Amino acid sequence: MKILKKILKFILALLGLICIAVLIILWVDALGTDYLNISKNDPKANNSYVITNANIIPMNQDTVLVNKMVYIKDGIINNIADTMAIKGVQVFDAKHKFLTPGLIDMHVHVWDRYELGLYLSNGVTTVRNLWGMPMHLRIKEDIINEQILSPTFITTGPKLTGTVFIGDDNVNLTNVAEAKEKIIGYKNRGYDLIKTYYGLDKDLFDAVIEQAKISEMDIVAHPSQKVPFSYHLNPQIKSIEHAEEIVQQPLKFDLDTTKLQTIINAISKSKHTRYSPTLTVFNNIYQMMLNDSILDSESMGYINPLIKKVDSNKQFDRWFNAKQNDTAVVGNIKNQHDFHSIIVQKLHEAGVDIICGTDAGIGVTLPGFAIHNELNFYKEAGLSNYEVLKTATVNASKTHEIMTAMGTIEPGKIANLLVVEKNPLLNLATLKKPTYVFINGRKLNRKTLDGFNEKAIQRQNLMATAIRYLEHLIIE
Repeated sequence: MKILKKILKFILALLGLICIAVLIILWVDALGTDYLNISKNDPKANNSYVITNANIIPMNQDTVLVNKMVYIKDGIINNIADTMAIKGVQVFDAKHKFLTPGLIDMHVHVWDRYELGLYLSNGVTTVRNLWGMPMHLRIKEDIINEQILSPTFITTGPKLTGTVFIGDDNVNLTNVAEAKEKIIGYKNRGYDLIKTYYGLDKDLFDAVIEQAKISEMDIVAHPSQKVPFSYHLNPQIKSIEHAEEIVQQPLKFDLDTTKLQTIINAISKSKHTRYSPTLTVFNNIYQMMLNDSILDSESMGYINPLIKKVDSNKQFDRWFNAKQNDTAVVGNIKNQHDFHSIIVQKLHEAGVDIICGTDAGIGVTLPGFAIHNELNFYKEAGLSNYEVLKTATVNASKTHEIMTAMGTIEPGKIANLLVVEKNPLLNLATLKKPTYVFINGRKLNRKTLDGFNEKAIQRQNLMATAIRYLEHLIIE
């Protein structure tokens, strides 16, 4: 009996030490991102400005509104005019630079708070996170309570799959009742959207769609191979992800434009459906095959260290081995990427709203930086600069009701804005390093934004990330 008591005391002491270690690791990591605290950046918490001498790219029309004034009141655009007299509000002179809506990345995977600064630094003022975990709900809470600087943060719950697509990153639904319970639970916990993934058969998918409608939660679909592709055109599904899924599922890797057109026609008939091609993340497979030392590049320091150690290395090894076994695979991947550009072109010609998403945060796809590659791919697919910008502004804002106050510069919209040196309707590259970013009306200069990059690169928070991921596994 005495031995059992000693063993129990030892176990309890050990658990206590583990708990203390966990708390210390998370506390140190939280200190590492305190540069995002609003109180540190702006002690007065100023989110009201009069912007003068601005050339506005409103994005509700293809034009430039020259030399305008913009009144931001409590983070909301209140008025736009040639002249106005507002007393008691700080004046910001845009010096005839260009004012655009902040960019929206509709497909990201956020792993830590450092990445929030990376998005802001690259002009991304809204992200749609498509792999929800408890830590994302805490980020949302801190944003709502105006404690941290962050892109507007919208997140799905955890990825929902069926019984056959096993993985610790997926929630494997086994029956209809469980599917409905999960969605009700995600709604109650504060997730904004539902993410469906591979492996959902018709019965499970029907249950997800039915309950999502009842719970008033939009669905974002990574197409399931267990149902026809056309099944994802249900009105409850607001966007379909990944151009490669059209190639892999309905086309069965047959890069045939005639067969493709039939699929495009079906998508265009479902007026509610928007498509997020995520060309960048697939093209990065090709980049990994071209560059055997890509994981050692300086830019990879922007990838979360746990993701780099696990996911980035796993992806690199997969495609490195593939090209060793068959040299033709490199050309095949390049050909498929080129076909994805045709998909974007055909979707656009058919009137389907393309929404910009990058799949940033996994593999070698950098948070924040990746959006500029994605926009360039749309340009290469034949879209004009204005049409390209629509994918990351107004098109994205029309996807979900909770996003309708974003995407354009007009009264009543959230003051998520960029000040850039040149006209992006003529030069997309000017978006890469905005001179200023307004996030909910709070102004960040380039020095502050560059500081966000410096804080994030080569960060040492592998253990903290692992703890947060373990929390997700335990809860789900």
